Parts: sequence; C-alpha cells; structure tokens
Amino acid sequence: MADDTILNSTPIHWLSSNETDLLPESVLGWLMEVGSMTRRFEQHCQQVSVAPFREGFITLAELNDESEHLPVSEKYWLREIVLYGDNIPWLLGHTVIPGETLTGPDRKLVDVGTVPLGRYLFSGNNLTRDYIQIGRQGDRWARRSLLRLSGKPLLLTEVFLLNSPVYK
Repeated sequence: MADDTILNSTPIHWLSSNETDLLPESVLGWLMEVGSMTRRFEQHCQQVSVAPFREGFITLAELNDESEHLPVSEKYWLREIVLYGDNIPWLLGHTVIPGETLTGPDRKLVDVGTVPLGRYLFSGNNLTRDYIQIGRQGDRWARRSLLRLSGKPLLLTEVFLLNSPVYK
C-alpha cells in the first residue's frame, strides 16, 4: 500500500448505534462477530494467509483518534496487515498495543509475523472484548474493537475489502 497507514488512506466514519440499525443483517452478522474473524474467514476459503506491511513501535503523537480508546503509554506496537483468503485480499488489519500490554507471555505479540493475530488472541481463554464499533471507509465496511488480553488493552481496527465474503 502506498499510504503510510490504512487509517490515513481514507478516514473511517464511525457510525452511531442509530445508523447501525439500518445495516443489512448479513453484513451486521460479520461486523458484530465476537469470535475469531480468522476462523470465520476460514469457513469461506481453503487457506487464510497474512502479509504484514508495517510493524514497529510508535508514539502517542502518531496515534489518531485511537488515543481516546487506549491508556497513555510511552510507546505502542503498531501492526498493519493484509489478510488473504485463497490469495485474494479480504481484510486490512490495524492493531495498536500499548507497551504495558506487551508483558509476560503477551510479549510474543510483537513476533507473530505472518500468523493471523486471531490465532494468537483466541488460542486461550484470557481474551475479552469491551466493544465493537462499526464504521465505513469509502465503500468498505470497517469495525474497531477494544480487546483485553489478560485484562490488558489492545485496539484492533479491521477494514473489509470489497472481495471479502462480507459483501456476498
């Protein structure tokens, strides 16, 4: 991607609950998925794969409106990926993890590489979700979730690309 970050390419318009009431049930079912999106995608293809295109530490100044959803930290781990279903791009993922979340066994989050984040996050029983917020980025649906891994926060934004099964 030519853009520095998926969130800077086209702003995401986050919807109010009144606006989400108007969504088709088929789309809403995908956007409100509380389980692993990776597992959901695996039901629609032979192979899910991930290509990271940006990973590294950023500062609070580099966060957009995400800073409203996360505690202040000295640094944040940023991971941006493209998720593919049978080599077709289906999803852009943007994860921001405060440095304090990257302690103990969860330090491994900086090393997941080409493994879908959902495989790591949903592999145990220490993950909770505070909320799902639905948005639009141009013609594409998006969602943002505040997750807690062992009680520690991370913010996951997913933009569903037009070839994704969300639109079928």
